[in-house]
Amino acid sequence: MVATPPTEPTRPALGILLRRALRLKCPACGEHKIFRSLLTMEDACPACGRNFDRAPGYLLGSIYFNYGVTAMLVVILFFSLFFSKTLTGNQLLWVLSGFGLLFPLWFFRYARALWIAFDERWDPWPNEEEQRRLASSNGRAARSE
Repeated sequence: MVATPPTEPTRPALGILLRRALRLKCPACGEHKIFRSLLTMEDACPACGRNFDRAPGYLLGSIYFNYGVTAMLVVILFFSLFFSKTLTGNQLLWVLSGFGLLFPLWFFRYARALWIAFDERWDPWPNEEEQRRLASSNGRAARSE
């Protein structure tokens, strides 16, 4: 008999992860929402247990998504409105400043969901360190009972 090597758990395709992120659903299972209210995230998915805040500072990566998308849209809007000559320079400044301030507030949840989906694709939960931490915390919980 030939021993089969252990298989790595299957990961959702990138398209599925992006769709789940844009629907603000758990990237691992797609069953439950990531946010319980407008700005409050769930700690973990009730269906699969995927931890949404893996470590202190983990969610800071979502700032890159938020900033990148906002900057890209401001540049596109600037050139579109500037060359169409629909607004004066002052009006353009006010419109783009307002957009640059308000859009990131609206996009905040999507940026976090995209960051978690990105992380799920390239470093699925739980990784080896998290598995050890979960095993040790389960062992401590069993000993205390």
